Amino acid sequence: MNQQSVTQVQSLTSHFDALLSPTPRGARLARLLAVAWMRDHEVPYGVTEAATHVVAELAANAATHGRVAGRSFRLELLSGGGVLRIEVTDTRAEDLPRVQPTAPDGESGRGLVLVEALSDRWGVEPGPAPRKTVWAELDLPRP
Repeated sequence: MNQQSVTQVQSLTSHFDALLSPTPRGARLARLLAVAWMRDHEVPYGVTEAATHVVAELAANAATHGRVAGRSFRLELLSGGGVLRIEVTDTRAEDLPRVQPTAPDGESGRGLVLVEALSDRWGVEPGPAPRKTVWAELDLPRP
């Protein structure tokens, strides 16, 4: 009988990505997939709750404002180095998101305000053309 010694190398970064349709159904699926991935990777509850809202907002924005017929948006989750990073990439680079003042009685326009409040950092990276990536980072508690 052959015996082999196998060495496993632990990855310092966990990664998930998926292409989704730029529709309300695709945005909902992004949120559900993110929750499942975070539970599988034992992301702490408080971070999971905040990250779920961030994913929902960024995916909804990609489906609403970044929508181009026939082109999907990408959700990526990366966990490593004490940070959970959420990235949503769509194909409307000319439409960069920014926090804008909203009317007190307005029914929309608060998504990025929520992203800013719930994440530790967020931003937008243009390119490669015709794409842009909106990202948010949430610090993970130290054990």
